[in-house]
Order: sequence, then C-alpha cells, then structure tokens
Amino acid sequence: MTMTEFPAPSVDKTELEGQGLLTPKFDDNGLVTAIVTDHRDGELLMVAHMNAQALSMTLESGIAHYYSRSRQKIWKKGESSGNLQSVREIRVDCDQDAIWLKVEVAGHDATCHTGRRSCFYRSVVLEDGVARTVITDDHRHFDPDTVYGGSGKP
Repeated sequence: MTMTEFPAPSVDKTELEGQGLLTPKFDDNGLVTAIVTDHRDGELLMVAHMNAQALSMTLESGIAHYYSRSRQKIWKKGESSGNLQSVREIRVDCDQDAIWLKVEVAGHDATCHTGRRSCFYRSVVLEDGVARTVITDDHRHFDPDTVYGGSGKP
C-alpha cells in the first residue's frame, strides 16, 4: 500500500474552503481530530486522532485507522474486537483541522472498548456544585474481558 501525500494547508482562505485538494491541518504533534458517527442514524460513536499515515491508510483501505496517543502507534479500529469500521463517507471541516468519518460498524455493532455502542455512554450532571457522570447507556454488545483477554482494553 502506498501512502497518500497531503500538501501543506493553503494560506489562501478561498482555496482552503473551496473544492480542491485535501490539505489537512495537522497540529504540532502531527495529528488531526477525527469525529466518528454511525452512517445510518448519525449516533456519535467516538472521537479519535489521525496522523497522516492513519488518514492515508483509511482513505486507501476504506477501513478506519487512527493514531493512539497513549500507545504511540497506528491502530485499525476493531482489529481485536471484530468491530471494524467501514468508512462510508469522509468529510472535512472548513479549515481542514477536523475529519468526520461516517462509518458502518461490523461485528457486535459496538465501538467502545467497554462493549457499548458509543464511547459517549455517560451524561454529565451538576449535583450540589459537583460535576458527576451518570451512565445513560449500560447495554453491552460484547464482554470486553472475553474480547480483549482480561485486559479490558485493546
């Protein structure tokens, strides 16, 4: 697989915001934010990061790849769990510093390493001046310990 090249972002606002070359504006760490939603119903599944290699691999394979900041490496989402993300559409925001992936999730139709469909399974509430999280989706599509061998995370 060859790696797609991305030219430096244009400084010309009209060129940057118009139709033309994809010129992602990677941050100082070489990353761009990736927002991931389900292509069928728009459910927000996760937010991750991509470097140029992960974005290139995603474009060329049609399967979502990300850059793990904690593990310092590329990862193919769903490779361990079987919940691969097939990319149905990629969008880029106006200044090309965020990528939006609309995906179809295979396997258990779950994206979160906790076994839930979305990584956004908690709401934030304020109680007596203290911010707390409350689980709003506790349905597990798979058992993380079984899928990841007891580690709980890929």
